[in-house]
Amino acid sequence: GKCSFCKEGRENLCARFQATGCDADGGYAEFTTVSEDFAYPIPERFSSSQAAPLLCAGAIGYRALRLSGLQDGQILGLYGFGASAHIVIQIVKYRYPNSRVFVFTRPHQKEHQNLAKKLGADWVGATGDTPPQKINCAIDFTPAWRPIVEALRVLEKGGRVVINAIRKEEKDKEFLLKLSYPEHIWLEKEIKSVANITRKDASEFLPLAAEIPILPQVQEFKLEEANRALILLKQGKIQGAGVLRISD
Repeated sequence: GKCSFCKEGRENLCARFQATGCDADGGYAEFTTVSEDFAYPIPERFSSSQAAPLLCAGAIGYRALRLSGLQDGQILGLYGFGASAHIVIQIVKYRYPNSRVFVFTRPHQKEHQNLAKKLGADWVGATGDTPPQKINCAIDFTPAWRPIVEALRVLEKGGRVVINAIRKEEKDKEFLLKLSYPEHIWLEKEIKSVANITRKDASEFLPLAAEIPILPQVQEFKLEEANRALILLKQGKIQGAGVLRISD
């Protein structure tokens, strides 16, 4: 790399960043050409449908977890429990065996809550609930603003909230008006976003995923069912990750 970010090992922030399927061909292609520097060996234990969420939701979740600063024995809060969060909890249970994980979802997402319990969540509740203890750090996987405010409310002093989202919706933005400096921000609480991944993230995460081993929960759809998959995702009706099959 040539820019200051690339030279510092932060290539994910490069001004000339090329996103697969957006700035460069790929994503929904049967075949594509990429530089070998950005191609990763997939551990043999994973099928194609299992590997798909690891390369996106899993790798970005791994980066978000690393940025959260979680230490073994601390409490991590996960807001939203979809494709990325259900992989992150498996990393935490393996790498931080003395840590506890509190999961927050929308109240009606009982299937997501049940999956969280199945994967080892120590407490599960709704977004606005008060957990049994304050959390040391949190990762927000949602498109909404409220979880950030709620996470800051139950965050321990010196804690950090990591926002693992590309965009936030406008519909509940007014919830930010509830922010109180003494309650939500004071005492060195931090908010940090995560943007893209580096090659280092992927090359570290994929072998770890095989070592754990992570068991991705996937729901497969044919390519022509893409719109249906998006609707189900929007409705919170997909368990784990939705995967589009380009061909059989």
